[in-house]
Amino acid sequence: MTLSVRVILDTNVLLSAFIRVDSNPYAVLHAWLDGRFELVSSGAQIEEITRVARYPQVRQYISPAEIGWLVNRIRDRALVIARLPEVDVSSDPADNFLLGMAEAGQADYLVTGDKSGVLAIERHGRTTIVTVIRMMRALGLG
Repeated sequence: MTLSVRVILDTNVLLSAFIRVDSNPYAVLHAWLDGRFELVSSGAQIEEITRVARYPQVRQYISPAEIGWLVNRIRDRALVIARLPEVDVSSDPADNFLLGMAEAGQADYLVTGDKSGVLAIERHGRTTIVTVIRMMRALGLG
């Protein structure tokens, strides 16, 4: 897999990577940092990351410095979509921005742990919606 593959990592995957460094989300995040794929993100996702990182149940595992590091890497190294199209597909309206990112960023994969929401959609346009385990297989990591 090369940088021509575009991948969205749902916020739950990104934050999970910081909670457990021996986890599958950590392995996928580091595959991006190692240049195995191009990460697609957006201002909306960066806002979600910073908002969710303030939750007490998240702050006990992830420091503000780690969140700052993550946001800076995304801004510096990811394809950050400025304007997202309106999408109304997910049963959870708060997840529709991910599908907008998929459209605007022409993502090949959207990786999520949200089994009842986004993952249930399975595909949006050209984007295949997968679990972390399935993305690891696609990357040859497991």
